[in-house]
Amino acid sequence: MAENKLGSLAKQTAIYGLSSIVGRFLNYLLVPIHTHRMAAESGGYGIVTNLYAYTALLLVILTFGMETTFFRFSNKENVNPNKAFSTAGLSVGFVALVFLLLVSVFLKPIAGALDYALHPEFVEIIAIIVAFDAFQSILFARLRYENRPIKFMTLKLSFIVMSLLLNLFIFYLAPYLKEQVPSMMEWYHASYQVGYIFIANLICTVLVTFGFIPEIKKLKSGIDFALLKQMLRYTWPILLLGLAGILNQVADKIVFKKIVPGLEGEEQLGIYGACVKIAMIMAMITQAFRYAYEPFVFGGKRDSADKETQAKVMKYFIIFTLLAFLAVVMYMPILQHLVGAGYREGLRVIPIVMLAEIFMGIYFNLSFWYKLIDETWWGAIFSAIGCVVLLAINFIFVPKYGYMACAWGGFAGYGVCMVLSYIVGQKKAPIPYDLKSALVYAAVALVLFFVQKQFHFESTFFTLAANTGLLLVFFAFICWKEKDLLQAAMGLLKRRK
Repeated sequence: MAENKLGSLAKQTAIYGLSSIVGRFLNYLLVPIHTHRMAAESGGYGIVTNLYAYTALLLVILTFGMETTFFRFSNKENVNPNKAFSTAGLSVGFVALVFLLLVSVFLKPIAGALDYALHPEFVEIIAIIVAFDAFQSILFARLRYENRPIKFMTLKLSFIVMSLLLNLFIFYLAPYLKEQVPSMMEWYHASYQVGYIFIANLICTVLVTFGFIPEIKKLKSGIDFALLKQMLRYTWPILLLGLAGILNQVADKIVFKKIVPGLEGEEQLGIYGACVKIAMIMAMITQAFRYAYEPFVFGGKRDSADKETQAKVMKYFIIFTLLAFLAVVMYMPILQHLVGAGYREGLRVIPIVMLAEIFMGIYFNLSFWYKLIDETWWGAIFSAIGCVVLLAINFIFVPKYGYMACAWGGFAGYGVCMVLSYIVGQKKAPIPYDLKSALVYAAVALVLFFVQKQFHFESTFFTLAANTGLLLVFFAFICWKEKDLLQAAMGLLKRRK
């Protein structure tokens, strides 16, 4: 039974992972477009990094934990799933609408407070985008609940493909047309490329909403206010958890401009933000895993077999993320070309940020113990402590060490969250995690990482060949240690044939 569940989880994760991997790859193509066409010293990419950090924070506020809450209540025996969806979707939509009205009324003072008084329209566009994204998050959750990963993948990829095409137009075709047929391109100004990035995002976000028309029609059940009251009691700790969690991800990018003001801050933030994009492959893996794992856990039974399954999933998650970590650092001679030459001084943050993302992924895996016993406030406490650690490191060390302090702040913040959740979780709702194996795999991966740091070949080919050898060593170690996993994978392949 456990093997069947793991197989189902693997299949779901593979589909979500495909959309996430392909989507992230296409999204990565925006990084070379932006960083090769916008000089680091212009500060343009720093503005993009800063405002998208606010977007991530606002999205957590406007969804206020209703994705997880929807899954929890949809699987309760006395709750109609359609009523739970309608209540969650319409309540998030209402909050998003109120948010938009408030931003519209107080646009100028808000833009001034964020240091965008010269471009308040940036703030307005971002507000509209995040309002649509908040509403869509519940619609995407519905697709996950119904086990419809194909439509989920189609809509996600549609957004990214449209975004990529529009950005190619903005940065390559439009400047060419401006030279060739200036009368047709009077609206285009090369100095406003940052604004065009946000406009392109808005267009794609609105267009994707039309793909949700069947799901939007299912909101006709309206809001069940008695149910909403129960959902809000469950969700407010998740909101606090989400706030603290997202601040761990974006607080450095938000406060950086306040600590290092002016063009210098925007330049450093742009370098940091561009290089962090490469490290976000780990966030991609965690996100794909989360999309499949949340419905899997909330829909399962609370028995010892399920706990054994969760322990196995944790071990395999750690193994796979460590393999991904090594793959990225080993092939950095190739991946570095994703960012423009002016941004590559920041590549040294990538290993640190990726390890921080592994900590975050483990923390997410650990988080289910308090979600399943309806004590989500524990997560808020852990994440708040981690956020305090992150902010303290940023405020103390950024003035001296710049964006490197941001990377170490995230590493420390997520590390604290992970350790606290494990310690308390093993007392409140223990799960037999294979801690020894996790530490062994981590030690081997770190040894291989430091070994490759000692290679100094003039030839990129020899560097990649040596690094590939080290990567194969880790893969062989996995096969040796996890013979049962290898046999299961081979059996699955034979059945497919």
